[in-house]
Amino acid sequence: MSTKNISTSGKRVFFTDGDHLEIPDLTAHQKDSWEEFIKSGLREVFTELNPIDDYTGQKLSLRFKDYEFKAPKRTVEEAKYNLETYEAPLYVKAELTNKVTGEIKEQTIYFGDYPWMTDRATFIINGTERVIVSQLIRSAGVFFTADSFNGKRFYGAKVIPGRGAWLEFETATNGSINVKIDRRRKIPVTTFLRALGIAKNSEIKELFADVDNGPINYIDSTIDKDTTTSQAAALLEVYRRLRPGDLATVENARSMVERTFFDYKRYDYSRVGRFKINQRLGFDTPNDSAHRTLQMEDVIAIIREIIRLNNTQESADDIDSLANRRVKMVGELIQRQFRLGMLRLQRNILDRMSMANPEEVTPAQLLNSRPVVAAVKEFFSSSQLSQLMDSYNPFSELSHKRRLSSMGPGGLTRERAGFDVRDTHPTHYGRICTVETPEGGNVGLVLNLATYARINEYGFIEAPYRVVKDGKVTDEVIYVDASQEKDMVIADTSAKLDKDGRFVDERVSARINGQPAQVESARVTHVDAAHKEILGASASLIPFVEKNRVDRALMGCAMQKQAVPLLKNTAPTVGTGVEADIAKYTSQLITADMDGVVKKADGISIIVDYANGTSREYKIAHFEQTNSDQCYNQRCMVKRGQKVKAGDILIEGASIEDGEIALGRNLLVAFMPWRGYNMDDAIVISRKLVEDDTLTSINIKDFDVEVRETKLGPEQVTRDIPNVSEHALRHLGEDGIVTVGSEVSTGDILVGKITPKGEQELSSEERLLRAIFGEKAKDVRDTSVRMTGGTSGKVIGIRVYTREQGHELKAGVLMQIKIFVAEMRKVQIGDKMAGRYGNKGVVSRVLPVEDMPFMADGTPIDVVLSPMGVP
Repeated sequence: MSTKNISTSGKRVFFTDGDHLEIPDLTAHQKDSWEEFIKSGLREVFTELNPIDDYTGQKLSLRFKDYEFKAPKRTVEEAKYNLETYEAPLYVKAELTNKVTGEIKEQTIYFGDYPWMTDRATFIINGTERVIVSQLIRSAGVFFTADSFNGKRFYGAKVIPGRGAWLEFETATNGSINVKIDRRRKIPVTTFLRALGIAKNSEIKELFADVDNGPINYIDSTIDKDTTTSQAAALLEVYRRLRPGDLATVENARSMVERTFFDYKRYDYSRVGRFKINQRLGFDTPNDSAHRTLQMEDVIAIIREIIRLNNTQESADDIDSLANRRVKMVGELIQRQFRLGMLRLQRNILDRMSMANPEEVTPAQLLNSRPVVAAVKEFFSSSQLSQLMDSYNPFSELSHKRRLSSMGPGGLTRERAGFDVRDTHPTHYGRICTVETPEGGNVGLVLNLATYARINEYGFIEAPYRVVKDGKVTDEVIYVDASQEKDMVIADTSAKLDKDGRFVDERVSARINGQPAQVESARVTHVDAAHKEILGASASLIPFVEKNRVDRALMGCAMQKQAVPLLKNTAPTVGTGVEADIAKYTSQLITADMDGVVKKADGISIIVDYANGTSREYKIAHFEQTNSDQCYNQRCMVKRGQKVKAGDILIEGASIEDGEIALGRNLLVAFMPWRGYNMDDAIVISRKLVEDDTLTSINIKDFDVEVRETKLGPEQVTRDIPNVSEHALRHLGEDGIVTVGSEVSTGDILVGKITPKGEQELSSEERLLRAIFGEKAKDVRDTSVRMTGGTSGKVIGIRVYTREQGHELKAGVLMQIKIFVAEMRKVQIGDKMAGRYGNKGVVSRVLPVEDMPFMADGTPIDVVLSPMGVP
C-alpha cells in the first residue's frame, strides 16, 4: 500500500493510482435516451406511418411533416404541490392532400400533453416521482443454437426481428433442416426457399454445394422430405401451415408471404437486428428501412452457417452473453407505447376519412390525439418498468435509476427464469455489477450497471479499457461491447508497470474470451481502465470489499439503500474515494454549471449570474416528503457576492456532507459480549446516541381527507363538532383544520368534519339537547380525521385542493385536504442498525454511558456488537 496523497480536507488516500478514468455521469444513459426519443424516436414513428391513405387510396392522403415540444406548462415544484403531472404539450404539423383536386391543406395541431423528464432523470406523475427502469432483454438478430442427441450436436438458428414473425431453423436427427414460422408447425427449409423464389432443386443444391460436403448431406435429406416441387406448391404449403382451414390459393399465399416478410410496416429487423445480422454473418448490408425486411441472402447465409456448424461441431452462440442481450432504455420503451397509440389513431383516421367530405375536411378534423396520450399515460401508470422512485435516501434514488430488469413486456418472469439466465456471466465484467442484486425471487433478474459502464446507440453495454501499444500501456481509453472483446487479451489494473508504462513482470494475470489466464505480457492488448470497473456504485462504496464474502457484500449494498437520512450528516472516516463522485450525481447535491457570481443566496433560493451572461435560480427544498416518507432538507452553502467555479457546491441536502455521500455515522464499536444482551444479531448502544441525536431522523406522514357530496347533503369541514370537548379542538383553526406548528399526538383531531345522517325519531332526551344546543346536536355524525398509530409529531404543512382553485378532483369530492406531520424519530429498542459489510442487527438495550464498556483512556464505547458476528 502506498499513500497517494493527503487531500485538502486532511484525508489520506491509501491506494495506488491506477484509475485513469473519471466516474462518468451516472444518470447520463437515462437523459441521453430521452433526448434521442425527443429528437429522432418520434420522427421514426411518424415516418413509419407516412402517408395515411383512405381505404380506397384515391381520395385523401395525410402526412405528418414535423413536430415540436413546447416548454412544460408548470414547474416540477408546482406539479408535486398540486398532485399534477409534469408534462409538455406536443404540436404536430400535418399535411392533407386531396388526390382528386390536388389541393393541399397544412395545419399545426395540438397533439396532447405528455410526461416530461426532469433534470433528475425522473418523471412526476400525479404529484409522485417515478423512475423508468431500463430493460435487459434478448437482442433482435440471428442466434445459432445447438441440441445434443446421442453425443452429437444438431444446430439451428433463431431470427428474431424487432417487429414481425420469428423464424426458427432446426436440424432433425435424420439430417433434414426445417423452419418454423411464428412458432407454427415446421416445414422443410427447401419449401421455404421455393416460396421465396428459388424453386429448382439444382439451384438450391448449387447454393450450398461448397459447405454441404460433410458425412451427412443436409440439403439432399431436406429435399427428400420436401413434398413440393414448384414455387406455387411451396406457397400453398406455407399458407396451409400458417392459416389452416382458410381457402388456399396461390395469389392469397403470395400476398400473405409478402405481407409477412417484405412489408416494412409488418416486418422490421430493427436497427439493432440488422446490425447483429451483419455482424454475425459478416455482411455489410446498409442499415436502412429498405434492407430491414427479410433478405434472401440472409436466409441463405443462415442455412449455410447451420450446415457448417453441423459439420464442424463448433460451440453455438451463448444467449446469456451480453453480446446477445441489450438494454431497452426509457426512450425506446416510450417510443413503443407511442407507436401503439399511433396505430390506434391510424384506424380512427381511416374511419373518419371514409365518412368525411374530401372538399371540406381539414387535418385537425381527422386527428384526435386521445388514443396516443392514453397509451403513453397507461405505460407510466401501470407498466412493470414504471416504478415509484425508491427514495429512502439520495443514494437509493441513484441506484434505482441505474437498475436493469430482465422482466417486463417481452421479458422473463420469476417463474420461468432458470439458473443460467440468473447467473453471473464472464461478459458482465465491467458492464454489470457482479455483486448487487436482490436477495429474493428476483435474484439475477434485477441487476445494476457497473460504475464505468456505458450503453451504446444499439443498447449494448460497453466497458472501458486502456490500449496497449508496442508493449506500452497508454492513456488512450476505448469502450467495447462484449462481442468486440472476443479477440482481446485484457490485463487487470494490479499488473505492475514501470515509469514508462511497460509491464515489469514477464507474465501477468489477464482475461481471454472472459476466462482468467496467466499470459506473457507481450500478448496483452488492453488493460482495465479502473480498479473498481467490475463493481457498481453500491459495491464501490464498501471499503476493502475484496476482503469480504460476496454474499455479505451483496447485503451491504442493500443495506446502504435502506439507510434513513439523519438529522446530522457525517461523511465516513474510512471511505473508498468515490463518495464525492457518487454524491455529485444524486438529487441532493446541486453544483454550479460554470464560473459565475452568486447574486442572491437565502433559505428559499439561490440565483447565480454566470460568465456567459445567463442567470439561473436554484430552489432550496425544506422538509420535503419523499415516496418513502423520509425528510429531505436542503441548505445553502454559498453567500451573496461569492465567486463560484464550475462544479462548486451551491446546495447540500440529505445524506450529504462536504460534497460526499454520508449515509450513516462514524461510531466507536466494540466486538465483545455484554451479559448476553448482544447475542447473535442483538446490538447494545449507548444512551449518548439518543441524547445527542446522533442517530435521529425525521419521518413525514401525510393524512388525506376528502370532503364528499353525500345523498343527504355535503360533508362540512368545521370546528363545530357535536359531543367533542374544547380540549380536543385546541389545535383546530377557525376553518376546522389543524394549524401549522401544532404538536399533535395519537387521537388528536387534524381535520374536523361532520357528515349528515338520516332523519330519525328523537327521544325526549335528544329533543331536550336539540332545544338547548340547537344546530350542534342536529343529525350529523363526527367523521373527523385523527392522528393514528401511536405516533406524535409537529404539523409542518397543509394543502387544500378545491375546484375553484383549478384543481382536478375525483367525482363526488368537493375538497381534498393534505396534512403533513413530521415526527422526530430517535433510535430505540427494536430499530435496525447495519454496517457496510452485511453485518446487521436489532437494538436490544439502550444503556447509560456509565454502564458502557470503555477504552484504556476512559473513552466510552458507542455500540457493542457480538464477536461472533464479525463479517
